[in-house]
Amino acid sequence: MTRVAVIGAGPSGTAQLRAFQSAAQKGADIPEVVCFEKQADWGGLWNYSWRTGLDEFGEPVHGSMYRYLWSNGPKECLEFADYSFEEHFGKPIASYPPRAVLWDYIKGRVEKADVKKWVRFNTPVRMVTFDEGTRKFTVTAHDRINDRMYAEEFDNVIVASGHFSTPNVPYFEGVESFGGRVMHAHDFRDALEFKDRDVLIVGRSYSAEDIGSQCWKYGAKSVTTTYRSKPMGFNWPERFEERPLLTKLVGKTAHFRDGTTKEVDVLILCTGYLHHFPFLPDDLRLITANRMWSDGLYKGVVSTSNSQLFYVGMQDQFYTFNMFDAQAWYIRDLILGRITLPSPAELQAEFDSWRAREEALEDAEQMIWFQGDYVQELIDATDYPSFDIQGTNKTFMEWEHHKAENIMGFRDNAYRSLMTGTMSPKHHTPWLEELDDSLETYLKN
Repeated sequence: MTRVAVIGAGPSGTAQLRAFQSAAQKGADIPEVVCFEKQADWGGLWNYSWRTGLDEFGEPVHGSMYRYLWSNGPKECLEFADYSFEEHFGKPIASYPPRAVLWDYIKGRVEKADVKKWVRFNTPVRMVTFDEGTRKFTVTAHDRINDRMYAEEFDNVIVASGHFSTPNVPYFEGVESFGGRVMHAHDFRDALEFKDRDVLIVGRSYSAEDIGSQCWKYGAKSVTTTYRSKPMGFNWPERFEERPLLTKLVGKTAHFRDGTTKEVDVLILCTGYLHHFPFLPDDLRLITANRMWSDGLYKGVVSTSNSQLFYVGMQDQFYTFNMFDAQAWYIRDLILGRITLPSPAELQAEFDSWRAREEALEDAEQMIWFQGDYVQELIDATDYPSFDIQGTNKTFMEWEHHKAENIMGFRDNAYRSLMTGTMSPKHHTPWLEELDDSLETYLKN
């Protein structure tokens, strides 16, 4: 029997499990699927851990999730086409759920699909090798509970381990003698830790925007973000400012490129993440920056070095859960023989066409339409339930405009589900005033 290994049981990995289960549900003869998950439960980054640094087994903590995180994009843009929020919760819910609500939703679909039996928890993959003679992969895994290493053969490997868990940590002069707290966003857990503190954040992307907002909301004395290229440019409230790039630290004094200085207590590096696959040898490992059209992948999922090796969710992302689904369904149909890859020359020509379009993108709106076209192309090739990509793009546009209007209040808006047509209610409490992010409080009428 054909065997498929899925590495990771976060949103990308569970999308792959659901894709195979969906085919089996419709009568297809599917391979044996084995999913290896490092953590004790599924959900990937949405499975919150209080731990930082090393986990209970002495390995790097996977999760970059923090308390009080709420979705920073409308749930309507990430909704599964085969499992709506309304189906899961039994009623319409507001458009910006906190982490616990989204984790519950992710788990609900795969629990309904009954695929947990395919997952080996607390079992990180240590190495994957490929034999050119047998055309088989050998996956070496570590059962951490019993502290036992073992190896098994597979016909295909699908890497779904994500790329938001290995920090990119730049160096700034004087950081080693800085008189306050230094951390990467990966280790940020609780904004209350920085109440009454002057917080300096390096970065201008989503984590800088959101961690800065969280610190301000939970009582930081001031929040300053520092940028390399250009400011985020939002209409920030009092005690929240943007400055050009940090150049050095002297004691607790931050020096910026424009010659200004500021006394700060905390330095949080929101400087991104690295694609990191220590379990893959050089000839199989994906090497790419975080970009809209990843290097080394045909159709954004098929390894250019080995067509039996696949990756899910490796792009820079506006679309998330339903894009992972589109990718997972496409990979599944390649493995099932429903889709045949064209010649290497044709694949390269297609890659080059998408890359040229990516390199011409000028702003977030163009990136959203680009990624929407990519998702549309994938779902057109499979039986994944079609949904309104154009409408999803337009919802993203509304989201962008709402952020520009009120960066601290954009989560108070509501949108219509692209899957059910239902208009979402507004949350019962404005985001700035809502200090309880529990599922129970969020869902109360």
